[in-house]
Amino acid sequence: MPAQHDIESERELWDTYAAGIKDDVFDAGPVFRWTQYADHGPGLELLGSPASALEIGCGTGRALATLAEQGVKATGVDLSPVMAEKAAERWGPSGVRIHCAEVLDYLSGADETWDAVYSMFGAVWFTDPLKLFPLIASRLNPGGVLVFSQPPAIPGTYGPQGMYKGGFAGRALYTYRYSYTPRRWAGLLLRSGFESADAAVLDAPTEGHIGTLIVTARTPSA
Repeated sequence: MPAQHDIESERELWDTYAAGIKDDVFDAGPVFRWTQYADHGPGLELLGSPASALEIGCGTGRALATLAEQGVKATGVDLSPVMAEKAAERWGPSGVRIHCAEVLDYLSGADETWDAVYSMFGAVWFTDPLKLFPLIASRLNPGGVLVFSQPPAIPGTYGPQGMYKGGFAGRALYTYRYSYTPRRWAGLLLRSGFESADAAVLDAPTEGHIGTLIVTARTPSA
């Protein structure tokens, strides 16, 4: 059975999360990092040299600010009104554009196209890929790139998995995360309109620690 997303409940969950980390938006500078470990893994080069980029589930907007510093037309979308407002206030003067919307709705209604779309532990992790990937492919320019990163699947646990808001007490706010093997991620992308897809787990800098799934896919060139 497909996961039954309650978007209003999920928005409340992410607003609660955003309220807890909002100081990070104002106190920390731009940073672009695919993994959960500082100074580890690839950087901007995975996106190539885009003139425009969209981050889905942009959170604090710090990655977008890094792209804006490089002259990229940087746009972000986030489900949380709290986070989107704070990020727009902080990074808007740098040229970053932030939209508050559910990602499927945003992509379905967008007229704009981008050279790159990316997600860092963001919306790709929390959105049904069968619905999301075709929409992303349709909004990428010819030869455009999708890159996303998130924790790899726990062996034997694949597909949508429920996640309650911190702890197991209080109101039942929850969302779903989507986890698959690298091979399965690549297959989902290829069937969604991408010409190529590469998915692999990058080992953590410390042996035995959680690695990072990094996936890159491209649309056909014109």
